[in-house]
Amino acid sequence: MLFQVGGQGDRPTFFEMAAAQQLPSSLRAALTYSLGVLALRRPFLHKVLDYEDEFFAFLMLILETHSLRTTDASFAESLYGLRRRTVNIKVKKDITRSDSGDRISHSGLEKHQKVLSVAFLVVLPYFKSKMHSIYNKEREARLRASLWGDGDERYDDADYLDGGSSSVVSTSGSDVRESVGAVLKKKIQKVICACYPWLHAGNEGLSFAYQLLYLLDATGFYSLGLHALGIHVCRATGQELMDTSSKISKIRSSERERLRGPPWLKAVQGTLLSCTYTVLDYAQTGLIAAVFFFKMMEWWYQSAEERMSAPTVYPPPPPPPPPKIAKEGIPLPPNRAMCPLCSQQRANPSVLAVSGFVFCYACIFKYVSQYKRCPVTLLPATVDQIRRLFHDV
Repeated sequence: MLFQVGGQGDRPTFFEMAAAQQLPSSLRAALTYSLGVLALRRPFLHKVLDYEDEFFAFLMLILETHSLRTTDASFAESLYGLRRRTVNIKVKKDITRSDSGDRISHSGLEKHQKVLSVAFLVVLPYFKSKMHSIYNKEREARLRASLWGDGDERYDDADYLDGGSSSVVSTSGSDVRESVGAVLKKKIQKVICACYPWLHAGNEGLSFAYQLLYLLDATGFYSLGLHALGIHVCRATGQELMDTSSKISKIRSSERERLRGPPWLKAVQGTLLSCTYTVLDYAQTGLIAAVFFFKMMEWWYQSAEERMSAPTVYPPPPPPPPPKIAKEGIPLPPNRAMCPLCSQQRANPSVLAVSGFVFCYACIFKYVSQYKRCPVTLLPATVDQIRRLFHDV
């Protein structure tokens, strides 16, 4: 079994489709990061961040509609040179042969397919994002309630000391304030929390199955949405890429011809239309640059954090200089394994901490107890500074 990893024919590779699918999420992350940085100096941008889902859905609605109208592809697919084509399966019968085969041909998108493509590309991800946020908030609320208890069940003793009538009035007033909309909203949130994990698991499972089948060349549909619409994503030919600009100019010229009214009004409308298309073109270029800038910044700060969080390994400090031997002290023997005091092989070796020289334990203990110093360097020492060595080096 062979995987399609090369660029053969008009069928896109798995990596091209995966890159086109992941581009909107990277674009959203880049825009959110940029707005978050700008909001530090322009606080009014926090309102845009509060409605992040709506803002991004509106932006993608404009981009996807414009891209499908001009290039027959989504915004991400058009950047990778891909086009959407309607699948037409025709049964090919050969008279000379007994078997029959199916021939798949492609044609341009119809109007209803473009509308449904926008729904699958913009509307469904928007509802999925809202359901995910509702599910996370409800789960956090349940976790908080399980840890700290329900705060609404706390009552003050003063409410009961004022009399039963006041408590009855307060409870009835709170019941009146709770509107039907709030109750309905809570019920919807509970239904979403109960159904969202199953819907999310089913969606991810179907996506994985389609992607695996596409990788194994068992199907021509990369996702369930493309299969439901009957659309194949194909590579654009060189001629199609060259004809895209002429097609866009034809669409824009036809829209200018539809303008009605006095000449001055037509001029104003044409200028506004040209400005709108210019903004769309620059928006596409700017969003692409924003994605690459975000990825570069993400890599930069991630590598910087790794360098800062990595433990600093310093080289070991150099050993201290050897102690100086006093002129009136006992000279060291030529053999390092001998004791300077008894000039014999060391027995039960011990080191004196103030100098670092090794002696026999009995010899150094007797000498330090009597003279209170090191016999070699004549440095002051006590019996407590004698350390036993369990391995004679």
